[in-house]
Amino acid sequence: MIITKTPFRMSFFGGGTDMPEFFKERKGSVISTTFDKYVYVTVRHLPRFFEYTTEIEYSKQERVSSVDDIEHPMVRNAMKLLDMHELHISYDADLPAKTGLGTSSTFAVGLLNAFYSLKGKYVSKEKLAKDAIYVERVMCNEAGGWQDQIAASYGGFNRIDFEGDEFKITPIVISPERKKQLDNNLLLFFTGFTRFSAEIQEAAKSSMKEKEKQLEKILALVDDAQDVLTNKERDLDDFGRLLDKTWQLKRGISKEVTTSAIDELYEKGIAAGALGGKLLGAGGGGFLLFYVPKRKQNAVRRALDLMEVPFEFENYGTRTVYYAPEVYDIKGNLEDVVEEEEE
Repeated sequence: MIITKTPFRMSFFGGGTDMPEFFKERKGSVISTTFDKYVYVTVRHLPRFFEYTTEIEYSKQERVSSVDDIEHPMVRNAMKLLDMHELHISYDADLPAKTGLGTSSTFAVGLLNAFYSLKGKYVSKEKLAKDAIYVERVMCNEAGGWQDQIAASYGGFNRIDFEGDEFKITPIVISPERKKQLDNNLLLFFTGFTRFSAEIQEAAKSSMKEKEKQLEKILALVDDAQDVLTNKERDLDDFGRLLDKTWQLKRGISKEVTTSAIDELYEKGIAAGALGGKLLGAGGGGFLLFYVPKRKQNAVRRALDLMEVPFEFENYGTRTVYYAPEVYDIKGNLEDVVEEEEE
């Protein structure tokens, strides 16, 4: 049995410029972090006592006799990519899916990490990220960017640059005190709305040529935000003000990004004292992030009256937290194994 633990990501700046339709013609950059809420994937070989050969448990249960019959596209294609058979797979998470935290990509990274571990193979974080990108964007043909898979694989507070077919990870070097202050000034609220990121990403992709100027302005904010974080002479509150700028630009990329209900919640947060914020992920629902000075935080909480999710930054990315590999022979059966042991 293998259990992997993979963190959710929180994207601050540059979202949209991580889509290959944009960065393969110029370049893209994002600033994001992972935080202490996780996806857990458990994988083990299924004993050969059942009519079905693979069992998958997530929001539903699947029991199939052929990999081709698996409905979950990520599981089906990941099993095909790594030639996996006869498995029991279960999914658990600290936060709900379809909420702007890169859930599907986090699951993809954790699943692939579990598969490699079950095979007894160590692979790099780069390999996990690239495999997850390939499965989601090529095999599953889902629209979207690359930052989620990379963040979930590597973990930590990073700048990620995209150009051509490559990406580069640069950790944001920030003093522990300043990083803690930033963490303390960020409030995360669940809007109660969920949506499919791929559908919103598809709408954004179709209008990308028309919205290149907005994306270039979003890209320009990445350098400024990095300077705020790393330059002790800068006021950290500027981070919040820049979040507001990037959110206003993002709203102009696609009408699917926001709704009247989300706009109303955002304005309530700003009126109560938040300096800025944004809806995490592709948009349309999920979690609202606000930068709020300490003295104003209770006022923002009262104004929004939403479920708040306390969090802290994390630095590790996907990890195998339980490792008990099994002897498995795909060509044999249980009787063959017993006979070999008796011999």
